Amino acid sequence: MSTTQKSESMNKFFKNYACSSTMLSDFVHQYEKSLDACYIKEKKKDMRTKSTRAILKTSYKIEEEAVLVYTRKSFMIFQDELFNSQRYKSIKFQKDGESKTYGVTLHGEETPIYYVTLESGQEKTTCTCHMYEFMGIICRHILCVFGKKSKLDMLPQHYILKRWTVNAKNRVILEIPISEAHVTTQDDPTMRKSKSMMQFYEILELGSQSIQKFNYLSHALDKIHKELLLTKDTQENSLESGDMSTNDSAMLKSQVVLNFSQTIQDPPRVPTKGRSKSLQTKNPKETQQAKKRHCSICKNEGHAKNNCPLVRDLRHMTDNISQNLDL
Repeated sequence: MSTTQKSESMNKFFKNYACSSTMLSDFVHQYEKSLDACYIKEKKKDMRTKSTRAILKTSYKIEEEAVLVYTRKSFMIFQDELFNSQRYKSIKFQKDGESKTYGVTLHGEETPIYYVTLESGQEKTTCTCHMYEFMGIICRHILCVFGKKSKLDMLPQHYILKRWTVNAKNRVILEIPISEAHVTTQDDPTMRKSKSMMQFYEILELGSQSIQKFNYLSHALDKIHKELLLTKDTQENSLESGDMSTNDSAMLKSQVVLNFSQTIQDPPRVPTKGRSKSLQTKNPKETQQAKKRHCSICKNEGHAKNNCPLVRDLRHMTDNISQNLDL
């Protein structure tokens, strides 16, 4: 993806959950909320793919096979390419050994728009539109050439990317990277169980391919199960007579703890959290001095016209004059 595509995708993803004024603490919660929404949306699409069946638009067997392999969204893209491939025609352009080049044009036009190279020896097909290299789905131009060569009866396996299939998540990580400082022993039941499950997964894939392999696997598992039950009572004796004694195991475990204590330590203590008050950036309105009050009558500072001394003195003189007149 280009840089602009990444930026636009990220902005679209977070637009409904955060904005430029969202605080960092709130952004963490909104980020988790957005991931949960993605997981729920993905589960709904998986359920729709497995519980419903898409409507086929053509009578080709390749479409019937694609609807069973691809997810619903990927199949809709492939179906659109297959349906629009009928609008094109292919003409042999040149031949170079086992490699053949076809010019693909729309019906009614003569100038080729795209060129498809078919290599019969390697079963590899490339198109100048490079849709397969960009999206991982065969383009309509290659499908048009396949239609002329009568190869639309099956979907080639080497053109199917597992990431677009319904079984994209049915896999395990067969190799777990382990740092040199981390010491692992066979005394850990979790490590033994994890290693056995990884080995058994490959055996299970082979045993489920046919009925004969399945019966052979079931018989072998029953035999191994009986042997394990018989060796259960002698487990303690076999451990004592092994290459590693109990003292050696204890020393190795202490060495593991020592390695962890040397590599992983407590973080340094911080006396105060946050930014110091002397370095905090204040709002200009906070540092601005308050304006002094000015009287609109005497034009002095420190009071308003409601409590102006001149008005108070004038009011006092008026009261005295009115009292003298009454007398």
